[in-house]
Amino acid sequence: MKLSVVIPVHNEEGCIADTVRSLANHLAAARVDHEILAINDNSSDRSAEILAALAHEMACLRCHESSPPHGFGLAVRKGLESYSGDAVAVYMADGSDTPDDLLRFFEVLQSRSVDCAFGSRFLRGSRVIDYPLHKLLLNRLANAFIRVVFGLRYNDVTNAFKLYRRCVIDGVKPFLSHHFNLTVELPLKAIVRGYSYAVVPNQWINRKTGVSKLRIQEMGSRYLFIILYCLLERWLSRGDYRRRNPSAAAAGPVENGSYRVGEDERKRTAAHL
Repeated sequence: MKLSVVIPVHNEEGCIADTVRSLANHLAAARVDHEILAINDNSSDRSAEILAALAHEMACLRCHESSPPHGFGLAVRKGLESYSGDAVAVYMADGSDTPDDLLRFFEVLQSRSVDCAFGSRFLRGSRVIDYPLHKLLLNRLANAFIRVVFGLRYNDVTNAFKLYRRCVIDGVKPFLSHHFNLTVELPLKAIVRGYSYAVVPNQWINRKTGVSKLRIQEMGSRYLFIILYCLLERWLSRGDYRRRNPSAAAAGPVENGSYRVGEDERKRTAAHL
């Protein structure tokens, strides 16, 4: 399988070079066929210049400019229109995600024969470093609400760090979100439309440079719109979607089409990689 990684970039001159180099080095060392797509989203700093220089030295890196209107979700969607791999991950430019976790996601996607690998920062084996308290509280409330209304055990739907097979990306179109609410739209549509997924503990590290692009006061109504949209689809389209991967569902512990990869399996996967 070829792995594509989409990185939306907005004013990340302090960290984007380290993020891209670290990711490329880890994927190359693991001998994963890969490409990295950096989508510059209207940066006003030196991000575009840094990416252009990196693209000259790294054959795996492709750079694109996100056209107006701008927004995190639209930048990611630009990457999802342009990738060439068999599976695609959304990866944050600020270094909050780790290449080791991405490799583990990729291994689980293949070994479990599931359609998606969903990260969770709040499982045994996960690790959260320097998460701002107010964002942590809002995160837990939002995810608790999603779990209740959809009847899910998965506890980190808002986590942007996820890996999807190409069939999933094609199957959840058209996309509606322009902003960070895309991180909720993609997994909820995948779940509602019957794709199988594994839940994998992952690490999250707060950025060391730059500022967060998520503006909580601007995103509440957008998140709610997408949640309600997906909930209506679930209620009103019963019978339209069937579980896409019944053979995978028989491969291990499953609830609502999902697998939870525990600490022991995490260690085995890491040792294998």
